[in-house]
Amino acid sequence: MSAELARLVNGFRVSQMLYAAVELGIPDVLADGERSSDELAEASGADASALYRLLRALASLGILHEADGRCFALTELGKPLRGDVPASLRGWVKLSGRDYFWHTWGNLTGSIRSGENTFRSLHGQTVWEWRAAHPEESAIFDDAMRSTTLAANAAILAAYDFGRFGTVVDVGGGTGTLLASILEAHTATRGILFDQKHVVSGAEPVLRAAGVLDRCEVVGGSFFSSVPEGGDAYVLKWIIHDWEDEECVAILRTCREAMAPEAVILVIERDLGPPNENAVAKISDLNMLVMPGGRERTEGEYEQLFAQAGLRHVSTALAASGHALMEAAVQ
Repeated sequence: MSAELARLVNGFRVSQMLYAAVELGIPDVLADGERSSDELAEASGADASALYRLLRALASLGILHEADGRCFALTELGKPLRGDVPASLRGWVKLSGRDYFWHTWGNLTGSIRSGENTFRSLHGQTVWEWRAAHPEESAIFDDAMRSTTLAANAAILAAYDFGRFGTVVDVGGGTGTLLASILEAHTATRGILFDQKHVVSGAEPVLRAAGVLDRCEVVGGSFFSSVPEGGDAYVLKWIIHDWEDEECVAILRTCREAMAPEAVILVIERDLGPPNENAVAKISDLNMLVMPGGRERTEGEYEQLFAQAGLRHVSTALAASGHALMEAAVQ
């Protein structure tokens, strides 16, 4: 087996190593500097011998650096595992290591054989229904979306002029991480955050911390039923890829019904790209298959969804983060 292929085969082990470190709080303990493995074991409540084995393995991958006396420090590569850094990936690591997430991906072969959504096959309900019934898992998911959104926000805002809108409606906007950044950057703009009630219930601290709570209305509901009227722009970030075509068209039509004639829809997703390229988007596409039951798409496929919903594709802006910002208007 080639070294590169072996690295790929063993990738699942690395993700669990990272999850263990994050669950034990190791990266945050190391935020203040180097610590010995014994000190880290005491701080995390872990077995000292077993923890040292984990730490030295992470050091061999460049996540940590091991010095004399079994002392460890975070490297630049490992710093995003901390929860207090702007581009933190701690939330995504915690989501990826959860038992249900792990088990669902472990049944990928079944979905490839059947074409069916793995999570629904295993649990008899959608992942959204399941998370709504498991608040602790919903909170972990929301934190993962918050951390990945924070990592992409600067690139998204640099790629598109949100300041031309008086009111931005963030449809399926979670706890408001993107909308807060938009309102921070454009002080004359107002926002409406819309998502399921149990999701937006956690939005106030995010909006308050950004200093935009007074310019943002928070509304709970389902985007299959209705979305708030009065927006100049309706943003759908990482929403459409969660669903198959029929549901996507229904979501877009719901937004269209709420839109004034001059308003626009902005869909933010990853373009699948040409063959042999863009592994991030194509692996994400498999995650859509096994978890929510959707798919990643090409720009042309998004144009077809727009047309079916009575919309026309106006333009596409590409962000440095790899996301496509596709604007559509009423036909």
